[in-house]
Amino acid sequence: MLKYSIEWSYQTKKKVQTALTSDYLSLNETILIAEDMLQTGRVKELSFTSEDGQSWNLKELKKLRDIVKDEPHNVVAYFDGGFHKNTKLAGFGAVVYYTQNGNRHRIRMNERANEIESNNEAEYAAFAYLVDILEEFGITRQEVLFKGDSQVVLNQLSGEWPCYEPEFNLWLDRIENKLKKLRITPKYEAISRKENTEADRLATQALEGIDINSKMTMNEDVEENE
Repeated sequence: MLKYSIEWSYQTKKKVQTALTSDYLSLNETILIAEDMLQTGRVKELSFTSEDGQSWNLKELKKLRDIVKDEPHNVVAYFDGGFHKNTKLAGFGAVVYYTQNGNRHRIRMNERANEIESNNEAEYAAFAYLVDILEEFGITRQEVLFKGDSQVVLNQLSGEWPCYEPEFNLWLDRIENKLKKLRITPKYEAISRKENTEADRLATQALEGIDINSKMTMNEDVEENE
């Protein structure tokens, strides 16, 4: 979920005022602390800013809490792209873990595509495919941790590396626009291919013509990316 900071004007018993800003807090923590602060009677102004730069008031945050309480959260999303140079075929693998209604769930999906020109483009297309899946399952308005073994894609999306290739910039724009539309705050983590075996397997199966589209509620003994 997105986190929120509290900005407030505080007044002491001797009428000395100062402006203060909190660290970023979860939605529930923000509302709880704000309500407690208001009970002191010393808060003159109170406002909130989410990590994506939006401004909120307390009434809006409470309404948002009611909306998102049953929505997917604590999302970790894996992606991988496979590519056959001779056939120009690409395979995309995507795995999404999230919590909803107190249970941990897993989505596993893949897709095959053509007219891809390189392995790096296949990785970009796989990431875009993953974001489309998030939209399909109603995962919006929160922070999402994206994991993959493509240093190029993750570092260019995060802005750590420049992107000079026009075809990759098209993918970057598409992905960033969709994330903005979904109000998703992305966090990126590069992992080894060994740690990305589940998404890699799905991409390989897509290239082999094996379609996977599954969703399951995980048991306590099932680990993520197992």
